[in-house]
Amino acid sequence: MLLRLADQIDVGVRRIGRVFSWLVFAIILLMAVNVILRYSLSLGSVWAQELEWHLLVPLILLVMSWGVQSGDIARIDVFYADFSPAKKLMVDLLASGLTAMVCLLVIWFSFGYVGQSFSIMEQSPDPGGIPYRWVIKAFIPLGFFILLLQSAASFVRDIHRLRSLGVQP
Repeated sequence: MLLRLADQIDVGVRRIGRVFSWLVFAIILLMAVNVILRYSLSLGSVWAQELEWHLLVPLILLVMSWGVQSGDIARIDVFYADFSPAKKLMVDLLASGLTAMVCLLVIWFSFGYVGQSFSIMEQSPDPGGIPYRWVIKAFIPLGFFILLLQSAASFVRDIHRLRSLGVQP
């Protein structure tokens, strides 16, 4: 049952990652237009510059779980590559557990941060900036919740793999 739930989490994370990864093209286009307008026509917009990071936030926070799922993460492969399959799974279990703990901390502490921003309807302090800054801040607990789910799915899957190797975690 837990493996089926882990599979469903993986499917959801993959879908979210694929959908939001398309923001890369919007960000590249927006940045190119901003640079061209700024340096060729001396035109600039606070709104357009803020939109860059308003798009980067969901991209990073919602796609990071997909990177973890696919193994496209940074780790010290110099040591990891020589480990036995069981030792690799133990390292992965530890990493999933630590990631889950960090996610819980970030989620816990970000609720007050996002709540305060929402309560004052925080917006850009710059004239012509983007309103509703709290929406962007709300991606913090959301992104780390998705990462928490992915970490739990990886944890369950790694325990299953360890047991199939005859190792009791």
